[in-house]
Amino acid sequence: MSSIVIIGAQWGDEGKGKVVDQLADRAGMVVRYQGGNNAGHTLVVGGKKTILHLVPSGILQDDVINVIAQGVVVDPEQILREIDGLRQAGYLRDPRQLVISERAAVIMPYHIQVDLHREARLAGGKIGTTGRGIGPAYEDVIARRAVRMGDLLDEDRLRARLERVLPERNALLAWLGGDAFEADVLVERMLAFGERLRPHIGESGRLVRRALTEDMTVLFEGAQGSLLDVLHGTYPFVTSSSTLSGAVATSVGLPPTAIKRVVGVAKAYCTRVGAGPFPTELDDDVGRRLRDVGHEYGSTTGRPRRCGWLDLAALRYAHRLNGFTSLALTKLDVLTGLETLKVCVGYRCGDKELDELPAEDCDLEIAQPIYETLPGWHEDLTTARTPEDLPYAAREFIGFVERQVGVPVTVVGVGPDREHSIVIGDLLG
Repeated sequence: MSSIVIIGAQWGDEGKGKVVDQLADRAGMVVRYQGGNNAGHTLVVGGKKTILHLVPSGILQDDVINVIAQGVVVDPEQILREIDGLRQAGYLRDPRQLVISERAAVIMPYHIQVDLHREARLAGGKIGTTGRGIGPAYEDVIARRAVRMGDLLDEDRLRARLERVLPERNALLAWLGGDAFEADVLVERMLAFGERLRPHIGESGRLVRRALTEDMTVLFEGAQGSLLDVLHGTYPFVTSSSTLSGAVATSVGLPPTAIKRVVGVAKAYCTRVGAGPFPTELDDDVGRRLRDVGHEYGSTTGRPRRCGWLDLAALRYAHRLNGFTSLALTKLDVLTGLETLKVCVGYRCGDKELDELPAEDCDLEIAQPIYETLPGWHEDLTTARTPEDLPYAAREFIGFVERQVGVPVTVVGVGPDREHSIVIGDLLG
């Protein structure tokens, strides 16, 4: 049995989808275990870009089963849009290639409206939500009143669920200044979605457990990043689910011992979308250069990402939360052309020095990064396929990351396409 978690080690947008896509040709199953369509995984194969928000990143491989586990919240309209787009592009020819947990909560239209109206009321205190209804959908899960994917296949059950939740959601929307939803309209719309999704809805937990007992290689794909975890991230500027490796067990329905390896994915610099502390942020020409060269615009929202130097203190914290067995360092090519590179190795908070992310958000707001300066390089990295193909300064940069975090770098991204990677050793062995 080979089970590997591919997880974001920063604030999201690290290139997890590309890493999963690369490894999926030697795997039998890819499982998305948390989050919703606030995620955006961009895959580039042969120069052609595919953006996925809910469908796992193994979907471009014909022989891979892709599973959306019950820890995910699913917008049925969005996933149908993705399914249609994939089929038009020649993928997902067999519906059995995509399985959606019957227990996964549904993002209902009222969740989206609550999300949008709440954020509008926050004015200067906005969290930076994508407005996709993710948080309100998870609220209903915790309150034990969520509509679940299996309910879309049974009218009586769907009506019973809505009778429990809709009056309260409508009352909240009235207070927020939104419009109420009618149960009959929702039932008709959701049943139509359910009928189209019927071939994909099934019992995901049992399927994954069986795959692991049959010695299939299973990749677990996270959304967002470790520093956006609802409990351990830069609260309250976080997502609404647990983004850590430990969430695989609870979201999919597995014992923790089922997880054998954890690959943390980090860019060679840092980015963040929306509000929240960001100690190494660069509001200067270098920051703008990283954004332009790295095409740092959200695949879900289109918003420009905030850019800054690589933060190894934050990466060290992510490692201590997740237990990385190796790192994938992406977008190393974006640093090409810079004379010198700064890397944060810790913070100064008043008279204290910290070697990892502080627990309190307020501490991080005043934290001053402690930088080490490394030499840059000017050589084109996109043709590199082995570590020896990289210039000396780039190899030294990778080695510095390894020593500081205490984890080997086993994947190096040197360009946007699938083949623009250096894989060191056998991650699936």
